[in-house]
Amino acid sequence: MCGYMTRSFPEWIRRPWGSGTAFGQTKALLGDLGVKTVCQSARCPNQGECWSCRTATFMILGTTCTRNCRFCSVRHGVPEPPAPDEPERVAEAVARLGLRHAVVTSVTRDDVEDGGAGHFRRTIEAIRARNPEATVEVLTPDFNGARESVAAVLGAGPDVFGHNVETVERLYPVVRGAGHAYRRPLDVLRLARDLGGGTVVKSAFMLGLGETDSEVERTLADLLDAGCQAVCIGQYLQPTAAQCTVHEFVSPERFRHYEATARRMGFDAVVAGPFVRSSYRSGELLETVRGVRAASGEGEED
Repeated sequence: MCGYMTRSFPEWIRRPWGSGTAFGQTKALLGDLGVKTVCQSARCPNQGECWSCRTATFMILGTTCTRNCRFCSVRHGVPEPPAPDEPERVAEAVARLGLRHAVVTSVTRDDVEDGGAGHFRRTIEAIRARNPEATVEVLTPDFNGARESVAAVLGAGPDVFGHNVETVERLYPVVRGAGHAYRRPLDVLRLARDLGGGTVVKSAFMLGLGETDSEVERTLADLLDAGCQAVCIGQYLQPTAAQCTVHEFVSPERFRHYEATARRMGFDAVVAGPFVRSSYRSGELLETVRGVRAASGEGEED
C-alpha cells in the first residue's frame, strides 16, 4: 500500500495555504516558546485554518516517535529525553493564544518507563495553574495498555481523554504495522471510561483505506462498547510517498451518512468529514457532549 498517490484530488479535497496576520502571529509565538505542534509534525491539512484562528494542537515529549505507523509522517527513531520545562511552556502558549480549550497530544515514547504519562499529567496541571478557566483535552498514545499510566493522566482531571483507534480491525496490521493489535486502543478507552469519572472519552478513525460500510459500523459499535461518547471520522490523506496510499476519496455525502449512523447508534457527539481530525473543533465537541449530559440529567448532583 505504499507509493505516492498520483491521481488527481477531487474538488472537495482542497485547503487554502495558511496566511494572514493571525497565522503569522501564531507561528511566531510558538517558535518563541519552542512549543511543538502536531499541526506541523503530522502535516495536518487544517493548519492554515487553525493557526489563522490562533489555535493549535500541542505535541509534547518531543517530535521523534519510537514507533513507525504506516499512515503517519511524524519521524521515528531514538528520541531526546523529555524537556522538564515543556509543561510550563505549553501552559504559557495557551495563555498567550487565549485558548478556552487546550488540546495536548504526543509522540509514542516506549523508551520512557511510564510511556510519558507523568509528563502528560504535569502538562495538564501546568495548563490549569496558568489558565484556570480553560478546558483541557489530551490525545494520548496507548502506553502499552498500562493501567497505571492511564490512571496517572486521568488523575490530573482532563476534561477529555482521547485515544484513536485509527482504522477498522481488518486493516490494522497494514495501517499500524506488525505488532499492533486492534483491541489495544479499545482496552485503553475502556480503562479511561472506568477510571475517568466525568471525563469525556473520545476516539477517531480514518476512512479511505479500503474499509467497508459494515466494518465502519463494527468499529463504531466497538467504540461505543469501550465507553466512547464522542467520535471523529476523517479522510486519510497520504502525507509522503513513504506512507500508505489512499484507496479512495470518500465523498462528503458518505461522511454525512456515517455521521448520522454514529448518532443513531448512540454517540453523544459526532463529527465526520474529509478534513476532520481528532482535535478539529474539539472545544465544540466537548460542549455538545456536555449539552447532552445536561439534557439527560447526567452529571447533576444528587
